[in-house]
Amino acid sequence: MLTHPLLPKLRQLKLSGMLNTLETRAAQAMERQVAPTEFLALLLDDELERRNQQCLDRRLAQSGCNSQKTLVHFDFAAAPGVNRLLIQELATCAFVARHENVLFCGPTGVGKSYLANALALEALKRDYRVLSRPTHRLLAELNAARAHSTHQRILAKVLNVDLLLLDDFGLQPLSTQGLQDLYEIISERYESRSCIVTSNRAFEEWPDVFANDLLASAALDRLTHHAHTLVIRGQSYRQRGRRQERTPLPNQPSPLMPSTFGPPPPPNGKHQGDHGW
Repeated sequence: MLTHPLLPKLRQLKLSGMLNTLETRAAQAMERQVAPTEFLALLLDDELERRNQQCLDRRLAQSGCNSQKTLVHFDFAAAPGVNRLLIQELATCAFVARHENVLFCGPTGVGKSYLANALALEALKRDYRVLSRPTHRLLAELNAARAHSTHQRILAKVLNVDLLLLDDFGLQPLSTQGLQDLYEIISERYESRSCIVTSNRAFEEWPDVFANDLLASAALDRLTHHAHTLVIRGQSYRQRGRRQERTPLPNQPSPLMPSTFGPPPPPNGKHQGDHGW
């Protein structure tokens, strides 16, 4: 294949990938008596598909998303607390086109990060630019970039991607500089780009992450405006198997405590629906 006489010309035209299917398509054309223009169209379709897949693979690698955590593989039956219809609606990525946010809240192991990643993959398939990072790691990378004169370039990427996934919001304490960077990200992306945020904290606890009432109010007002909120309740998927293996002792109280997670308190003090804006 590497010594095919057409290789130099195809390489000069940046079409060397056509060699991957050239012989197969030529054999099909002879067998089915395909017209020359149809044969050429098949080769061009193969090349376009190859380039599109290469582009998707490249953007996937740059995004930080996990290619294995897709909606196809998500076990909705094992996660009854998940609003499947809303997830399917969000999977169309219309929220990205409308510059809306998606906020996941719930205890550990109920599928928040998985579903957030799956929605990010759907956005990648639709040619949106995506960046996925744990919140504390993204802010640490931004801060470290200041010492290498790459801060502005990395910040520009964070601000300009179509969809930013901030995982594990509030899981680890943030520095004063990290909080300032987080506020800038939320503020600059408001109504111009979309965010997905996951958190183990109840929505009522989100202001505590900022340790500053004014900063928290300004940031969360922007983040929750035009936002779909999903509160997922239930047992940890990772721990469920272990619990089923144990034989409970008689008269022992359940280890599961009632969930304290509820819808986010709107900045104006009025109640909203679970995913209204």
